[in-house]
Amino acid sequence: MFEQWRRDRALRRVKSGDGRPLKPFRWWQQFSRALLHLTLDHHDGHRTVYTVEVRHMGDSNGEVKAHLFRDGRHHAVSKVPAAFPVDGGTIEVATSQVGLKRCHYVTASGTEHQLTPDPKSAEGRRARLERNHPVVSGAVGFVSVVLLVIGVILLAIQIAEPISRIPPIAANIGIFESPLHLPLWLNTALTIGAALASTERALRMRYHWLLDAAGN
Repeated sequence: MFEQWRRDRALRRVKSGDGRPLKPFRWWQQFSRALLHLTLDHHDGHRTVYTVEVRHMGDSNGEVKAHLFRDGRHHAVSKVPAAFPVDGGTIEVATSQVGLKRCHYVTASGTEHQLTPDPKSAEGRRARLERNHPVVSGAVGFVSVVLLVIGVILLAIQIAEPISRIPPIAANIGIFESPLHLPLWLNTALTIGAALASTERALRMRYHWLLDAAGN
């Protein structure tokens, strides 16, 4: 029920597009623009190409929006999270602070398909690495998870100490003293590593509420 309410709410945010043409992806837009495609074949032989564009830096007001293009023309726009009604289902788009969390085509029967990233985009290059070098890709993904797990543990320790000093908690449980006192350089390195790990996972549209939220 909650998922349906969330989807209905997103659908109400959709506004009609202005018909402008889709601009090609440029090399300098690697981490500022996401571009993903969906091709749907119809029973009459007609083919429709949908493209989702997300500018991670937001518009002039700093608001991140998802733009839907149909056959190369601007068809609709919505604030994220977005849900665009298309032939046979819905395209759902969600973002995090570092990139995409989700960009999937959900059919009327509930089947989900992730959209294909543009080969020139950062998401497309990451997908090509996974396709052409699965071992290297798996190792990179594993390191990303390890860095995020370390970040979650360190965050939990940092939070536990001040919470334990709250008088009612200190009186009943005691004060927790952190066993870890990392040097500034190491703490900074781990913070940067966690941010890079979240970015790497966003390129694959992998998101976990605990791991990736802590890394942002």
